[in-house]
Amino acid sequence: MSPRTPLEIRALRMLARREHSRRELEQKLSVHAESCETGVLASVLDKLEQQGYLSEQRMVEQVARVRRSRFGSHQIVHELKAKGIDPHLIDGILPALKQTELEAALNIWRKKFDHPPISKEERGKQVRFMMNRGFSMETIQQVLAQADEENA
Repeated sequence: MSPRTPLEIRALRMLARREHSRRELEQKLSVHAESCETGVLASVLDKLEQQGYLSEQRMVEQVARVRRSRFGSHQIVHELKAKGIDPHLIDGILPALKQTELEAALNIWRKKFDHPPISKEERGKQVRFMMNRGFSMETIQQVLAQADEENA
């Protein structure tokens, strides 16, 4: 077995802290790969993928699991796209996100607001907060309707 290159060691250290997408890791390592030959970085990333250290599937699952308690599906999908994740992997996680969307929205709403809106201004504030968290208008309306029912 050949010894690990400094670039590979640096990549493994980054992956030990948290999962990264290939594009994300490539951007972070490109600064350190300037002194290396061209193609070295790509071969290091290929090797890490083959050995199972770099997995975009695992990264997608981790982001969805960690962000779910604070964000809606739209925000999570936006973050995954920004990290350069393959659209097929994003499509694969969407059903699970949609399934827990209402429950997550209710938990986030309850944590921030303890009562349904009493005025139009307060309703607007709550809707904007939930939209900024990445929830659809349909989900927000369900949350507010359920909150009204609970307090009725």
